Amino acid sequence: MSELIKHECGFAFIRLLKPLEYFQAKYGNWMYGINRMYLMIEKQRNRGQDGAGLVSVKLDTLPGTHYINRSRSNSSRPIVDVFDEVRAPINKAQQENPDLLKDTQWAKNNIPFAGELYLGHLRYGTFGKNDIENVHPVMRENNWKSKNLVVAGNFNLTNVNEMFQLLVDLGQHPKGYSDTVTILEQIGHQLDEENQILFDKLKKEGHNHKQISAEIARSLDLKKILSEASKGWDGGYVISGIIGHGDAFVMRDVNGIRPAWYYADDEIVVSASERAVIQTVMKLPEDKIKPVKPGHAVIVRKNGTWSEEKINEPGEKLSCSFERIYFSRGSDREIYNERKKLGELLVSQIVEAVDNELTDSVFSFIPNTSETAFYGMVKGIETHMFENQITALNDKSNHDPETIRNIVNTRPRVEKIAIKDVKLRTFITGDESRDDLVEHVYDITYGTVKEGVDNLVVIDDSIVRGTTLKRSILRILDRLNPKRIVVVSSSPQIRYPDCYGIDMAKLNDFIAFQAAIELLKDRGQYHIINEVYKKCKEQVDLPKEQVKNHVRDIYAPFEAQEISDKIAELISGGINAEVKVIYQTIENLHEAIPNDKGDWYFTGNYPTPGGNKVVNQSFINYIEGKNERAY
Repeated sequence: MSELIKHECGFAFIRLLKPLEYFQAKYGNWMYGINRMYLMIEKQRNRGQDGAGLVSVKLDTLPGTHYINRSRSNSSRPIVDVFDEVRAPINKAQQENPDLLKDTQWAKNNIPFAGELYLGHLRYGTFGKNDIENVHPVMRENNWKSKNLVVAGNFNLTNVNEMFQLLVDLGQHPKGYSDTVTILEQIGHQLDEENQILFDKLKKEGHNHKQISAEIARSLDLKKILSEASKGWDGGYVISGIIGHGDAFVMRDVNGIRPAWYYADDEIVVSASERAVIQTVMKLPEDKIKPVKPGHAVIVRKNGTWSEEKINEPGEKLSCSFERIYFSRGSDREIYNERKKLGELLVSQIVEAVDNELTDSVFSFIPNTSETAFYGMVKGIETHMFENQITALNDKSNHDPETIRNIVNTRPRVEKIAIKDVKLRTFITGDESRDDLVEHVYDITYGTVKEGVDNLVVIDDSIVRGTTLKRSILRILDRLNPKRIVVVSSSPQIRYPDCYGIDMAKLNDFIAFQAAIELLKDRGQYHIINEVYKKCKEQVDLPKEQVKNHVRDIYAPFEAQEISDKIAELISGGINAEVKVIYQTIENLHEAIPNDKGDWYFTGNYPTPGGNKVVNQSFINYIEGKNERAY
C-alpha cells in the first residue's frame, strides 16, 4: 500500500503542418509548438521522473546550419532543466531585441528549438542505470539528412539477446546492450538499407548526388523500414521517431500493450501516451482523439501528409489494464469511471469482511491515487445500505418516528484517516532506526474511530510488495485502536513479473508470491516448488515460442482468498487489531475495464512468447538466490 511502482515512460510528439509564420499570424506566437509540447510533457510527469528529453527538428534549412537540437536531463527536476535550456535563448532575445522574436525567419535561423517537429520523453528507468545516455530521445547521426534518426518510446523487449545478436551478425558493433540501443540500431540499419537501395537506383537512372539526396527524402518507404526493423521484436512498445529530413512516425506493438493516442487536423499532428493530455492541451472533445491501432504506425511525411499504416499483423488486443488502474492520470473520462467501478465492485467482499457491521465501520483511502476507487467503493456501500434501509422500513415494527429517522439517516462513515507528510525523508539507512522513521511518514487523524468497536476499511489501488503496509501503514492505523483493519486493493493480486515497461521484474518482490510459497511450506507441498524449478530449468534453452509458464503451478493449489489471508498474516505481526486483506477478483477487473484486457501480472497470461520465458527465468533466479532482472 502506498508503495512506489516505477511507471511506464511517457512520450509526446508534435508535427506542425503549417510554417511558423502561420502560427505567428493566427496565435500571435510562433512558439505554439514549443508551448504545446511543454504542456504535454508537464501533464504527463506522472509517467517518469528519472529523466526528461526533447528534440526539435527544423525543415528545409540551408547546408551548414544546425537543424536538430536536443536537450536532456537526469537531474532531480528534469522537465524544468530541459525547458530552461529551450527558453534561455528566447529569453535572451526578448531582453535584447523583442521585435526580432516576431520575425519567424530570424527565429528559425537563430533560436535552437524553433522548428516544425518536436519529440519529448519522460523516463522511468526499468533497464540500466539512470545516466544521461539512457535518457530519451536517443539519436543516430549522419551527414545525410535522410539517415539521421531520433527515437523515443515507452517499451521493453523480452528478446534483446536475439535482436542484439542479429546486429552483431550484420557486422555491427553496438555501443550498448539494451533494448533502446537495439531498437535504435535496427531501425537505423533498415533506414540505411533503404537509403542505399534508392541511391543505387537513382544513380543508375543518371541523377546527380544533390538530386539523389532530395529524391530519397521524397521517396523513403517508412512503412517498409519499420516493418523490417520490428518484425522480430517481442515485447510491448510505443516507438516515436523523426528522420532528419522531416518524416516522422508513432508505432505501436501488435497487441497494443503500451498506450498511444493521436489527433490530426490541417494545422498539426499530435501524439502522446495519454488521451486526456491531448484533450486538455489541444482543447478537444474526446471523440476527436484516436488510439494508434495495434501493429500500426501513424506516419507523417515531410510534405505534411499523414496516414495510419499497418506495420505488423495485429494480434489479440491486450492493452495494459494496470495503465487504467494506476498509471494514467485519472482525468480521462473512461479511466475515471473504470476506477470508480473497481471500487464499487468490491462491496460484497467488504461487507463479508466486516461481518456486515457497516454502521460500525469507517471508510478511507491511502494513498491519493486510490481516491477515485474510494468514491466508487463509498457509492457501492451507500447502495448496499440503502437496500438495507428499505428492508428495515418495510418492517412495521420500525415505524415509530425516531426509528425511522435513524434508519433514513444511516450513511457510510467516511473519514480522512492518514495524511502523508511529503516533507519527511527516510534518510537513516539502519533498518531498526529507519523503520522507526518510516512509521511517521503518515500522520493519522485521531478521534475518527471508536476504539475497540469500529472496523477501519482502507482502500488502495494496488498492494504489491506489502513492505510499506507491514512497516508503516498498519502500525500507524493500529494506533487508532480499531477492532479490525480491512485493507482493500482495487486491483487483483500481482503474482507475476511484468516485462513490457513496468518495473515489476522480480518474483520475490511480490507479497502474493511470498504468501503462496509460505502456504506450500505450511501444507507440506514443498515438492511443488522443486518441480516448478526443474520444469523451468528444462526450458531454459528452448525457443521462447515453446516455453510455458510453469510458475502458475505455485498458485494452483490455492483459492485467491487463501492467499489473501496468508498475506494478512505476513503483514500483521505486532498489530493489535485483526487484519484482513481483500483483493479485486479477475472477473470484476474485466467487468470494470472491458476494453483493456491485458492482465498478465495477475493471471500469468502473457501476450507474447517472451513473457513466459521471463517468468520462468525469474523463478529460477529466485531459487538460485540471484537478485537480478530476468530479461
